Amino acid sequence: MMEGTSSDAAYETKQGFMLSGMSDQILSDGLLSRFEGKINLIFTSPPFPLNCKKRYGNETGDNYIRWLCKFGPLFKKMLTPNGSIVIEMGNCWTPGMPTMSTVAIRALLEFQSQNELHLCQEFVWHNPAKLPSPAQWVTVERIRVKDSFTKIWWMSPNHRPKANNRRVLQAYSQGMKDLLQKGTYNAGTRPSEHNIGETSFLKNNGGAIPSNVLTFANTQSSDSYHTHCRRNGLQMHPARMPSKIAEFFIKFLTDPGDIVLDPFAGSNTTGAVAEELGRRWISIEAEQNYVAGSRGRFAVV
Repeated sequence: MMEGTSSDAAYETKQGFMLSGMSDQILSDGLLSRFEGKINLIFTSPPFPLNCKKRYGNETGDNYIRWLCKFGPLFKKMLTPNGSIVIEMGNCWTPGMPTMSTVAIRALLEFQSQNELHLCQEFVWHNPAKLPSPAQWVTVERIRVKDSFTKIWWMSPNHRPKANNRRVLQAYSQGMKDLLQKGTYNAGTRPSEHNIGETSFLKNNGGAIPSNVLTFANTQSSDSYHTHCRRNGLQMHPARMPSKIAEFFIKFLTDPGDIVLDPFAGSNTTGAVAEELGRRWISIEAEQNYVAGSRGRFAVV
C-alpha cells in the first residue's frame, strides 16, 4: 500500500490510489495536504474545449481558459521544487465553420503565463490511426485534411526541472548501426556550415535521442481495461490516452519511487503506467463510471 493513502480512495494498489470527485475541490480541501510539495510530475489530459458537450464534461471559449487557469496554484503547491506539469491539449474548431479555434492554444498560454511557469518544451503527439475529422470538412466537403495531432506542453516553476533523456532513448536506425560498425563517416563542413568532427557521431550511447514529435497510434481494443468494461457493462472513456505517451513522460521526468499525479484521470492510463514503472501515483476522476472502469487496468484492486 502507498504510504499516506487516503481513506477516501475509491480503490488502491501497492503503488497508488484513485480518488473519485472533482479535482479542484479535492486539491483545495486538504484531502491531499500530506502530499503537498512531494509530487514530482503532474501528467494529465484535461477535458478539451470542444464545441459539443461530452459525457465527461467540458467548458468552451473564454470560460474554458478561466477554468483551466484556476488549477495553476493548486498544481504548483503539490509539486516538488524541481517538479513538472505536462498537459496534453486537443485541437478545437470554430462552431459551424471550417476554421480552427485558438481557444486551446490560448488556454495553454494563459495557464503558463498566469501561473508563472516556464515552458520547458513543446511536444506534438501524432496519432496516425486517428479517424478523419472534422468529418464535415474532411470527408463530406473535402476542403480540409484530417486533424491527427495534439499539443503536449511540458512546464515547470523551475527552469531546470528534473529530466533525463537517457531514460527515453530510442533504438538506433539501421543506418546508424551500420555507421557505428563501420567506424568512419564523411566528416567536414555541411551546407548548414556546421562542422562535423571525425568522431562526433561514432560513440554508441545506447540509443538515439528522441524528437519532440511523438508518434503513437491509439488503436488498442483488447487489453484488460476493455475486457473489464465489456464484462461489467461499463461505459468506456471516449478520450483514452495510449500508454506509450504516459510511459515516455514518466520515464523522462521521474525516477522509480517518485509520485505522479493525474487530476483528470479518465480511464487511469497514468496510474497504470506509473504502477508498471515502479512510480507511486495518485489519480482523480469525477465520473463514477470511468472510475469503475479504470479498475480493470489493475490485476488486484
